[in-house]
Amino acid sequence: MRLHEFEPHCVIGVEKVYVNRASIHPGHEGPEVASQINRLAPSSPFPRIQHPGSRKQGNCRIIAMFCCIVFLPNETSTRPKMPRQIRRNGCPGFIRENLLTILTVIGVVAGTMLGWSLRASGQQWTKRDVMYFQYPGELFLRMLKCLIVPLLVSSIVSAIGSLDLSLSGKVGLRAIIYYMTTTVCAVMLGIALVTTIKPGHSSALYEQPTATEVVTKDILTSDTLLDLIRNVFPENIAQATMESYRTKLVFVPNKTHVIKDKLETYKIEGIYQKGSNVLGLVCFSIVLGITLGKMGEQSKPLQDFFHALSEAMMIITGWVIWLSPLGVFFLITAKIMDIDSFADLIGRLGLYFVTVLLGLFLHGFGTLSLLFILATKKLPCRYLAKMGQVMATAFGTASSSATMPITIGCCDDMGLDPRITRFVIPIGATINMDGTALYEAVAAIFIAQLRQVDMSFGKIVAVSVTATAASIGAAGIPQAGLVTMVMVLDTVNLPAEDVSIILAVDWLLDRFRTTINVVCDALGAIIVTALSQGDIEKTRTIENDREVAPSHELNELEKGDH
Repeated sequence: MRLHEFEPHCVIGVEKVYVNRASIHPGHEGPEVASQINRLAPSSPFPRIQHPGSRKQGNCRIIAMFCCIVFLPNETSTRPKMPRQIRRNGCPGFIRENLLTILTVIGVVAGTMLGWSLRASGQQWTKRDVMYFQYPGELFLRMLKCLIVPLLVSSIVSAIGSLDLSLSGKVGLRAIIYYMTTTVCAVMLGIALVTTIKPGHSSALYEQPTATEVVTKDILTSDTLLDLIRNVFPENIAQATMESYRTKLVFVPNKTHVIKDKLETYKIEGIYQKGSNVLGLVCFSIVLGITLGKMGEQSKPLQDFFHALSEAMMIITGWVIWLSPLGVFFLITAKIMDIDSFADLIGRLGLYFVTVLLGLFLHGFGTLSLLFILATKKLPCRYLAKMGQVMATAFGTASSSATMPITIGCCDDMGLDPRITRFVIPIGATINMDGTALYEAVAAIFIAQLRQVDMSFGKIVAVSVTATAASIGAAGIPQAGLVTMVMVLDTVNLPAEDVSIILAVDWLLDRFRTTINVVCDALGAIIVTALSQGDIEKTRTIENDREVAPSHELNELEKGDH
């Protein structure tokens, strides 16, 4: 650790002050900075330093900058020289701080160029060839997914356990209100665009969709909504880390009351499908965190365990993240090689593609930015500039869950309270699917326009409600929106097979909507932190009073909390 020396004229009445960079945390207020300096120089014979905001003493101002302390005399005095560590060349410093982001963006561009080059070479690439190209990217994706469950559980438990119970309730409520607001805004924006642009109103573009195996319907919309609630309360928490529950309707031909193609008469069965039950894990983690918070000192060993586990997962994430440029490079190259034809992208589905892309762009940089400005009174530009690594990884992996560790790390680098980010980000990665909600609303009405089905106001409202509910139930995995898309189509009595119409461009739109999802999560963490700042400071003041209060006053403080 390095100690910084300041010259005698920097501090009124103190010859020299040595400040340990590691001892001062960014974001501290003036009184806290002053108290830390007083602890660092307890033997000084001169008056103790006071924060100007509370009571003027001496003739100095305290400025916390770059995690070190600089003391300035009055306005007419000579400005002290900044430490040599702060003076650095702008361009090399920028490259050094954003090297990983730059490399990841290069990986995206290079992967796109290589994929197009391989397609243009005239070589016929088999599925096995594509698999070989995708293999390094697949390993990177598996590493990220391996971190999801331990990081999600430990982050939520440690965050809620370390927060005051009343504060954690306020934080959770603000996060849910924010995510619900953005989802509803995304759906309304998508419906407004698709009904205005009308990308499917040309009958010449219509082709009868062919049935595909992946969109076979064996469940009702009501069953999907009920399964969503069932998964919130898992039977076995260990099983929830690997499987989720799903209702399946089975046709039994020998039964007299069973009518073919009428799902209401089918036999109801429950099955467990592969994939973590993230909703159940989030619910269990919240309850466990609240319980540990109520137990107080008795729960400290378990809280320390989850906190250590969360930090360990973030350290591992820091190692894995350096593989993202190569992983994204191979994932995008393989995906472009695997595309059957680009004719649909620029032909029959071109206007639909532009409509969804326009909606995602307006939502990400319009609606979310407006909400951010209203909540924080700041422009989101500098925060969005720091999310390059998150956006590039989300675009390459097409998975908001796999990007969650990187999103948490990005918020930590911005100086946000880790208790807030580790609570808000996992919840957002689970229930916040703005891009998916917008995409499903646009896709359903687009298919109805192709089918020349009249969309009344009631049907549009039904689509908006169903798309919002379906987006919450969509797992944070690639192309999960196709599964819930069937549920939205059922709302307007469209066949499930019509999903195959948009499959040609779904792979690319999936990457764009995932990027919007993770940006919304990160901005949500910043907004919730800003709205909760007063409560955080109040809780911190109470904790500080408890540390310095005598035993008889401590009892009074504890009574005051209740």
